[in-house]
Amino acid sequence: MTADDEAARDALAPGADAELLTDAGIDLEVAAAAAPDREIAVEVGDSIVEVKNLTVKFGGLLALDNVSFDIKRGEILGLIGPNGAGKTTCFNAMTGVYKPTSGDVLLEGKSIKGQKQHRITRLGLARTFQNIRLFGEMSALENVVVGLDARHRTSVPGALIRSPRHIREEKSAIERGMALLEFVGIADLANTASRQLPYGYQRRLEIARALATDPKVLCLDEPAAGFNPAEKEDLMDLIRTIRADGYTVLLIEHDMRLVMGVTDRIVVLEFGRKLADDVPTAIRNDPRVIAAYLGEPEDDVA
Repeated sequence: MTADDEAARDALAPGADAELLTDAGIDLEVAAAAAPDREIAVEVGDSIVEVKNLTVKFGGLLALDNVSFDIKRGEILGLIGPNGAGKTTCFNAMTGVYKPTSGDVLLEGKSIKGQKQHRITRLGLARTFQNIRLFGEMSALENVVVGLDARHRTSVPGALIRSPRHIREEKSAIERGMALLEFVGIADLANTASRQLPYGYQRRLEIARALATDPKVLCLDEPAAGFNPAEKEDLMDLIRTIRADGYTVLLIEHDMRLVMGVTDRIVVLEFGRKLADDVPTAIRNDPRVIAAYLGEPEDDVA
């Protein structure tokens, strides 16, 4: 290993796996730039997010009923369930889109319940959306730089007069933006308007923009929606690479093959309640989960 390789390895975020990144074909300097040294209060393997008795009501409809689970630092947690199970409601309540009726969401032991979406993002819980939300006329790089702005400290007047701090942050944003685009595999399209990107690359761009906010937990909402089998395989590789770079991932996804192939643990919801919480092999063979997806068989008529 050269001195440059050792320096790149040392620059990786805590929890990053240099061997897995190298095996995935990711340059360690790119990986270090994509995941800088974030200040995280819990150790790898400890709970970084705790969902406690979360309940969401819409009028008389109980969409989420007393749901509790945790997300451990460094894992890929899947949140699954049949249509109408409450997955997206739970996701939205965690990330500030909905205000929980009761219960709490803790990030590193501190409540984020009721916080605005932008505040939750700054605290370290970033998300993508099932329906892609990019700035269509902006280039891929410009879209990522928008995400990086969440961490910038330059004031509006400072930006207008192009203060030294603003110039430094602008230069840093472009450099890191390019590293993030390279990390997700679309650096050669940095100057292409996002609306002109193929659908799968738009998904990758949205993930890069979420990573730009320096999340402690990256929440992916149906990232494989609309993908063909080959694109899903590529997405699985990307999610594994993101985790190898020291990120924690929460994944909502309908594609069971993808979920079973990439997650460390799975939480299953049904009718707004938690049905199961276990490793993929146990979930795959759980009669309750099978029944939830396939329906209970009718009793044989005597």
